[in-house]
Amino acid sequence: MSTKTGKYQVLARKYRPSKFSEVIGQEALVRVIGNSFKSGRIAQAFILTGVRGVGKTTTARLLAKGMNCIGRDGEGAITTEPCNVCIHCQAIAAGNHLDVLEMDAASRTGVNDIRELLETVHYQPNTARYKVYIIDEVHMLSKSAFNALLKTLEEPPEHVVFIFATTEIRMVPVTILSRCQRFDLRRIEPQTMTNHLNTIATKEGAEVDEDAMRLLVRAAEGSVRDGISLLDQSISFSSGKITAEITRNMLGLTDKGRILDLVELIFIGDAAGALEEFKSQYNDGADPQTILMDLAETIHFLSVVKINSQTLDDPTLSPEEKTRGQDLSSRLSFMVLHRAWQMLLKIIQELTYSPDQMMAAEMAMIRLTHAANLPTPLEIIEKLQKSASNQTSLEQSNIRDKAKSMDQSPEAKNRSSANVQNQSSQNIQPSEDVHPPIKQASKVEKTDEQPQVTKNATGENSQPQGVENNELVASVLEAFPEAKVISNNSGK
Repeated sequence: MSTKTGKYQVLARKYRPSKFSEVIGQEALVRVIGNSFKSGRIAQAFILTGVRGVGKTTTARLLAKGMNCIGRDGEGAITTEPCNVCIHCQAIAAGNHLDVLEMDAASRTGVNDIRELLETVHYQPNTARYKVYIIDEVHMLSKSAFNALLKTLEEPPEHVVFIFATTEIRMVPVTILSRCQRFDLRRIEPQTMTNHLNTIATKEGAEVDEDAMRLLVRAAEGSVRDGISLLDQSISFSSGKITAEITRNMLGLTDKGRILDLVELIFIGDAAGALEEFKSQYNDGADPQTILMDLAETIHFLSVVKINSQTLDDPTLSPEEKTRGQDLSSRLSFMVLHRAWQMLLKIIQELTYSPDQMMAAEMAMIRLTHAANLPTPLEIIEKLQKSASNQTSLEQSNIRDKAKSMDQSPEAKNRSSANVQNQSSQNIQPSEDVHPPIKQASKVEKTDEQPQVTKNATGENSQPQGVENNELVASVLEAFPEAKVISNNSGK
C-alpha cells in the first residue's frame, strides 16, 4: 500500500493498533488501563517492559492518545478508545504534538539531555489535558541522568505523565522502578499470532498455506512486529501463493523433516548416511551453523516431549513433527539426548573460531554418530555392578567346590569320624549314681609325705581339697592310714 505521498508504508506500521481494543495478547494491561481511565486513577509514571515488537512504544502512544482525546465533537473525556479523528489523536499519531514529547534514550543518554527535558515540565500544556513524556529504551540513560530524573519523577506536576519503555528492565535502577506503575508485556501466543497474521494476509489479498504460516510464526518468536515484517517480506518474495518452501528459502531455514532424518541417522550410528544427508542440505543452500542449530533445537524438542507430551499441542508444529517427534522421544533415553545436547553446544562454539566451518561440521557429524553407540554412564555403572556380582559369585562357587573336594578325600573322612567320636564322648554326661571312669590307685608305697591340708577361716584344719565320700576317698585312706586319724579328728 502507498500513502498519499506515493511512498510505500510497511505492514508493521500500517497495522499498528490505533486503540486498545486492537492490542492483541495483552489482556491484563488493557484491563488495568481501562479501569484506571474509568475511575480517574491515572498514575504519574508508567514503565512498559518486554521483548522486542510486543507493543511497548505503541502502548505508550495509545496512553497519550487516550489521556488527551477529545472525541469527534470536541467534548470527549479520557478513554481507551481514542477517536483518531480529533486534532490531538492525529498529531500524536503523526509524532508532532507539542505536549507529547518522545525521546530516544539510546541516542540521548547524558544528564544534560534530561535537564533540558525537565526545564519544560513546570509549564502547563499548550492544548492537551496532559503533558506526556515518552522515553524509549530508558535503560540506556546514564547514572547521572537517572539521578537527575528522580526528584521530578517522584513529585511531578499534576499535568505531567512520564511513560518509559525498555527491553532491559534489570538495568533500570530500583529507585526509578519504585516510582512507576510497571507493566510487563508478554510474548504473543502462537495461536493468537497465527490468527492475527492470517487476518492481515486476507486484507492484503495474500494466500499463505498452513505450513508457511507455521514457519512465520515460529520465526517471529512472539514478536508481533517481527511476524508482520516477515509476512510483508514473504508477500514480496513470492509471486503467488506463499508456500512452506518459499518461506523456508526466504528465511534460510532447513526442512524440519530433513533435520529429523539427520537425527535418526545420527542416533543409529550411521556416520556415512549422516555425512551424506548433511552435504545434501548444505548443497541445497543451508548454512552449516544453521543445520547444527536446528539439530540442537530438535534435540531440545525431543527432550521436552519425553518429559511432557503436552508439548506436542503447540500449533506451530506440523503433523510430521508431532508424529516423528513422539516416536523418536519414546525410543531415545534422556541420557543419550542430554549427551548429544552437550556435544552440540560445544560444537557450535567451536564453529566460531574454526578456519573451515564445513570441515568442523562434518567432524561433528562423525563425533555424534560415534557417541550414539557408546553406553551411557548409568549403563556403565550397571555393567560394573553386574561384573562385580558375577566375580563374587564365581569366587564363592570356587570355595564351595574346593571344600567339597576336600571333604571327599580319605584323610578328611578319618578326621571327620574322629571329630564325631570326640564330640559324642564329650556330649555324654554321667548320671548322679555313676562315677567317672577313674582307675583305682594301685598299691602305693608308704611315704612320710602327708596330704596337704588347708585351714578354714577359724584356723582349724579342714579335709584335704577334693576329698569326698566315694571310692576315690576310700582308696586314698587305704593308701595313707594317717589320713584316717586326721579325718576322724576333723569330724569330731
